[in-house]
Amino acid sequence: MPDKNARFKPIIYVRGYAMSAAEIDDTTADPFCGFNLGSTVYRAVPERDRPPRKYIFESPLLRLVSDFGYQDVYEDGYDIMDPEWAENADNRIARRSIIIFRYYDEASRLLGTGELPPIELFATQLGKLILRVRDLACANPDNKLTPDTFRCYLVAHSMGGLVCRAFLQNPQLDTGNAHQLVDKFFSYATPHNGIDVAGINVPGWLARADINNFNRDKMARYLNVERAWSGTGRVDWISEDRFPPERVFCMVGSNRLDYEVAFGLARTFVGHGSDGLVRIENATLHGWSETQGKGVPCAKAYAYRAHSGYFGIVNSEEAYQNLTRFLFGDVRVDLWLDVQQIRLPDAVEQQEKQGQEINALYQFEVMASPRGKLWYLTRRTAEEDSVACLMHKAWMTDRANNQSLFVSSVFLANSARVNPKRRSLAYSMTLGVRVPDYEIDRKLWINEHYEGGYLFRDSLVIELVPPRNAGEAWRVKYAWQGSGVSVADTEVEAVVLDKGRVEVSIPFGTDAAPGIKGAVRLIASGWNVGADD
Repeated sequence: MPDKNARFKPIIYVRGYAMSAAEIDDTTADPFCGFNLGSTVYRAVPERDRPPRKYIFESPLLRLVSDFGYQDVYEDGYDIMDPEWAENADNRIARRSIIIFRYYDEASRLLGTGELPPIELFATQLGKLILRVRDLACANPDNKLTPDTFRCYLVAHSMGGLVCRAFLQNPQLDTGNAHQLVDKFFSYATPHNGIDVAGINVPGWLARADINNFNRDKMARYLNVERAWSGTGRVDWISEDRFPPERVFCMVGSNRLDYEVAFGLARTFVGHGSDGLVRIENATLHGWSETQGKGVPCAKAYAYRAHSGYFGIVNSEEAYQNLTRFLFGDVRVDLWLDVQQIRLPDAVEQQEKQGQEINALYQFEVMASPRGKLWYLTRRTAEEDSVACLMHKAWMTDRANNQSLFVSSVFLANSARVNPKRRSLAYSMTLGVRVPDYEIDRKLWINEHYEGGYLFRDSLVIELVPPRNAGEAWRVKYAWQGSGVSVADTEVEAVVLDKGRVEVSIPFGTDAAPGIKGAVRLIASGWNVGADD
């Protein structure tokens, strides 16, 4: 019989950066390094003059306990890496265990030397912790695990994600090949491409409190990546020969205004398009596929949350729901926008035909929410600087091949596990394309411009029914809401791709001028297939 608990694996939490000695001490003094912190406030809109809404989120750790039956591994005041732990426990842990990687303990003035070890040592210690967790989980006969079948999850905030990447990507930091024991990797607000202040990457000579861990040259060394990849000079990529990019999820924050570190100075210098510390463009990962010879985006979602604090991304319902669906869900849907046609205003189009240089920035807003929920799995809006963008010049250069924008990933939990009569998974997606500021020969064209207008805006309801048995086909229905509300009633054929994936294209837009036309393209596949089916 299939193991009904197979998708529930030990979760190892890796906390973020602590700059000062006092912050390191605070971290050390907290049993769960901050992952136990919840919130009672929710910033529903970006305007700070409107009061936040009361919304109680108990904390990701407590919710994993109450929702999924997870438990900590502390025993009589000791951690599993302490020698005394074995004397007070039975040398075994449950499959549904939460383990905190307490890598700052030895840097603390309370429990350690007060000297900060290099990030490479943190990565090496993470590998040792995973091997320890494997041994303790396999020692428990109730888990039905062997060293070959054991797997765990890594969940990290901020710099903790870089610690995980160094361990996963750099073989010199993983002498026990423990990276093979990691099933999925989830990061909150991790600066995968470093931290930029006032538009400049943190300098490599700024060694105080190891802040140069976010310098791209140093990152390239401890992450074992080449900055010359694709000629971008970026370090936000992971090769499939070390860890599967499709098993990575990046949660991105877009609320800079509620990041209060250094009395708000950090958010001021980091600037717009950030969570107050990490720029949105630096908070995601790409995979490099040797077999395909190209980059592939890792799963990602966006929330109007700050890097930390009361309105932080870790203690948010949105991030928790993405986390649990990514770890335990049933279906993965990657959302792409295929731009097939763009119509300029008639007057601007005439100038373009006469050889004038035309440019514009098209901003694509996307908000997706599962059926029956009051929060978004992903939220990308112009006011929050989190939109997907397309330059008119780029469109004109390559419009024969259309333009495809990867906007987000949505993981869904199958209600059939609770109600067998309701096997469908449904969610709504609001798609908007803002009217851009058109430029003619680098001069702003304001004739007939209405600020805040849309070339296209509508809500889409999508309902998916995954196949129950081999040989069955996916069933997908949709409905644009227009000015009313309707159920998904238009069926669309799913094209079968490789690796059990299917592709569905749903047209949007009109031929009006100005206007845009294209398709919402969904690539869906089973998730955790075989875990407990």
